[in-house]
Amino acid sequence: MSAPTRQEASAGPRVSPRARDAKRFIVGIAAIAALGGALFGYDTGVISGALPFMEDHFGLTSLGEGVITSALLIGAAFGSLIGGRMSDALGRRNSLLWAGAVFIGGALAVALSPGVPVMTAARFVLGLAVGSASVITPLYLSEIAPPHIRGRLVSFNSLMIVSGQLLAYLINAVLARWEAWRWMLGLAALPAVALFAGLFFLPDTPRWYISKGRRDEAARVLGRTLPAEDVPAELARIDQARKLEAGARCGAWQQLRTPWVRRLLLIGIGLAAVQQITGVNAVVYFAPKILASTGLGTGAAITATIAVGAVSVLATAIGMSLIDRVGRRPLLLTGLAGMTVALALLGASFHLPHSAAVSALVLGLMVLYMAFMQATLNTGVWLLLAEMFPLTVRGLAMGAAVFVMWVVNFAVALVFPVLLDAIGAGATFWFFGAMCVLSLVFCKRYAPETKGLALEDLEHELRKAAGVGADTDTDTDAGASAEAGVAAAHSTD
Repeated sequence: MSAPTRQEASAGPRVSPRARDAKRFIVGIAAIAALGGALFGYDTGVISGALPFMEDHFGLTSLGEGVITSALLIGAAFGSLIGGRMSDALGRRNSLLWAGAVFIGGALAVALSPGVPVMTAARFVLGLAVGSASVITPLYLSEIAPPHIRGRLVSFNSLMIVSGQLLAYLINAVLARWEAWRWMLGLAALPAVALFAGLFFLPDTPRWYISKGRRDEAARVLGRTLPAEDVPAELARIDQARKLEAGARCGAWQQLRTPWVRRLLLIGIGLAAVQQITGVNAVVYFAPKILASTGLGTGAAITATIAVGAVSVLATAIGMSLIDRVGRRPLLLTGLAGMTVALALLGASFHLPHSAAVSALVLGLMVLYMAFMQATLNTGVWLLLAEMFPLTVRGLAMGAAVFVMWVVNFAVALVFPVLLDAIGAGATFWFFGAMCVLSLVFCKRYAPETKGLALEDLEHELRKAAGVGADTDTDTDAGASAEAGVAAAHSTD
């Protein structure tokens, strides 16, 4: 028999019609669902360019800037709680539909606001959609993705967040010459319409269908993402996870009082706080203000912010390519170390005399900081929060963790302008550097590794590590659960 040609040898299951259909299906889901991430990014990033003109238009003080900026964030905190519970009750897809509708109305209300009170209220409402999407989108993607690409697919949401921020920076720079800050804010309605319309063509996740007893619908969705022969095993895996929980489950809130679940929730809350207390959104929201403090004009500072957005997109893409190969923990630890160094140098740079060279140095160090942050911590934390909680409480627990994330984000946005005026940029960034050091210690001790595990297998390993059923649950510390996740993930490599 003759040897196969290169073309014949290259043919196989990966290029079969079924595999191509599955790939197109997953890509389509990611593209539509991740519009929620893009809106999250746009609505949080656009304020950096609109704020200097709003300051003149409304006569804002530093505290007023913080209030308008943070109104969206406190709304997002409550939106994350609403989104978590709503996604468990109504489904991941239907909850995203609700968020899309609020995105449309909120963006238009913000753009048309006649004064500060209405602007603050409208940004709060818009924040409800931002917070809901920040929970539901990664949850949806993590539950519908096959295990071998789950990290990349969920991280695609992170890429869309920073892409939305970059889009906001670009639009800000274009419209700044006309001081058209209302257009900057109102254009968010366009991708919101695309999200709302696109969701009508998507299914819900297999895990949510099974949680509601809709096994046939779960099988149909799995049949579009996995080889046909793998569907029964995956259904059985999800069913088994449900049965393990059914005996002890008395509702999601009571489940959170289970010691091993409570430990995971506390770790998730800690990771959510780490992502914000290290200063990322001080740069995202106030980059033009920071650069203007070095002597740059408002227009030049807004334009220079594009570099922050562009590097954030590139760094997130790099993080996506690494996270399923390197793992979650190594990226977190490496990123926090790099962020600490960048913030220390950034703080020192503000003690130099103002000049064009110092402005360029500050911009370069901000870009370096954002590169480490977006490639590692931002990508890793969102993915871990989508992976690490058991199915029964996944929406609620992730909602609680993201609620804390938004509350810390709110506090940073509210206080940062005041801190700049009170203690100066140098000391403020050194404070964030100190937070990076504390965060590095926390992540080294507690952050789990989830690489390569199916969600149900991960849940099983964390249960086993916590001693569930062996009367040792109350004596196992949080670190044991995290270390078990590392060992379990490594055993699959």
